[in-house]
Amino acid sequence: MDTTSTLKPAEVAVALVEQAVVKHNTRFDKTFFKAILAGVMLSFGGLLDVIISGGSPSLTESNPGIVKVLGGFVFPVGLVMIVLQGFDLLTSNLMIFPMAVVKGALPWWSIPVNWTIVFFGNLVGSLFFAAILSKYSGLVVDAPYSTYLRSFAITKAVTPGWYQILIRGIGCNWLVCVAVWQAAGAKETYSKIIAIWFPIWIFVACGFDHVVANMFSLPLGIMLHADLTTNEYIRKSLIASLIGNIIGGLFVGLPAVYFYLGDYRAGGLTDVEEARIERKNSDPSVEEDKRAD
Repeated sequence: MDTTSTLKPAEVAVALVEQAVVKHNTRFDKTFFKAILAGVMLSFGGLLDVIISGGSPSLTESNPGIVKVLGGFVFPVGLVMIVLQGFDLLTSNLMIFPMAVVKGALPWWSIPVNWTIVFFGNLVGSLFFAAILSKYSGLVVDAPYSTYLRSFAITKAVTPGWYQILIRGIGCNWLVCVAVWQAAGAKETYSKIIAIWFPIWIFVACGFDHVVANMFSLPLGIMLHADLTTNEYIRKSLIASLIGNIIGGLFVGLPAVYFYLGDYRAGGLTDVEEARIERKNSDPSVEEDKRAD
């Protein structure tokens, strides 16, 4: 009986490919609603970051680095909830779907189909959270939070150049995918939380750009009358961070294929259905019955 607390890197790579296959075989409506909930969960972490960072103007003025570290420390709670509940976040799928396609476990068209569904699901969840649970709830409509959000929108989407946002997007999803990789390799809950926490803490504290996290904070800044138009947000921030996140995901996924999946074969994975996988994992007797037959 295996008593180790973590999977080996090659086992993690296989597990991520199989995870992509399960996601591919999930009904589109389920994928979309899981993506909506992922946008909401990530926004919970984003709101907590705003409460700490935006609620500390004097500390920000005297020691901005400490505020970034504190805000970054609380943000990972959103990704923890997403991973533990099995919701669909675009940035992790930017890594696992190319891995599965390269190894022949999925057709090429699974990438644009999944990414499109999850993108808009994450967007709906993030906008819902920004409008209903953040603005109309009255939590962040007054100073110092509203002031912080307007300033944050300018700092994220107006001040930096397009290429700078793209590069920040690369760094962001490189770290996010490392977090997802490490969580997939952990076998119990506490280890998964720790594995997720530190890479996400780093990316937020450093100011890298996560396309889904920005779907909450930047539209919320626009709702609070930041000097940023929706067109400018889409043209400059959303597109640049998305491309950067794709590249960052490939920087983790493709080396994993090269290092660990050289002898991997898709086998019958392309025919696997979500329900069959769930029954197999939840009911060991299914496998026992098959062996008995």
